[in-house]
Amino acid sequence: MKRLPFFISIEGNIGAGKTTLAKILAKELNASLLLEKFEQNPHLEKFYKNPKQHALPVELWFLAERFEQMKSQISNLKSQILISDYNIDKCLIFAKANLSKEDFLIYKKFFEIIQPLIPQPNLLIYLHQNLNQLRKNIQKRGRTYEKKISFNYLNKIQKGYESYIRGKNRKRVLILDCHSFNLLEKDPIETLVSRIERTLSC
Repeated sequence: MKRLPFFISIEGNIGAGKTTLAKILAKELNASLLLEKFEQNPHLEKFYKNPKQHALPVELWFLAERFEQMKSQISNLKSQILISDYNIDKCLIFAKANLSKEDFLIYKKFFEIIQPLIPQPNLLIYLHQNLNQLRKNIQKRGRTYEKKISFNYLNKIQKGYESYIRGKNRKRVLILDCHSFNLLEKDPIETLVSRIERTLSC
């Protein structure tokens, strides 16, 4: 697979602002942009209605789609920087939260085959948002199938991300507390861009 000059992934819980930040940074850094095609998952709405029945199909579809999408983007990269609003590792975080123990073991085998074929980001930006604000953000964007997302489910995903971040190389992770970092204000974005540019030059 083609080697990336510099790869930035943005991660965080549902409704944290990943896509918003990815679009802003891609424009500021003149970077290629890779956005997750989650709405194309034919099992997603069914999953929110009946999680137990549709958890494995929804997670397997996401794993295959993310792999194909990222592989295609990397092969056709036209910029020195790629910014994505997801990282392939999120597959394991959500699968662990959604699948039974038996199904998770099966899923993990597929993940372990695919994950090494996708390069890890040079920089992972993690957006940490409190759960109440996540609920507000989800309601505000108005996706019908997301209205049933519970506080407990968001908390489970949050804990999965926190465990994942603790296991990462701290030099490759930038944690942004969304309570004090406003994605829509100019000054915080300029500070973030400057910090990324310094990282690029190292």
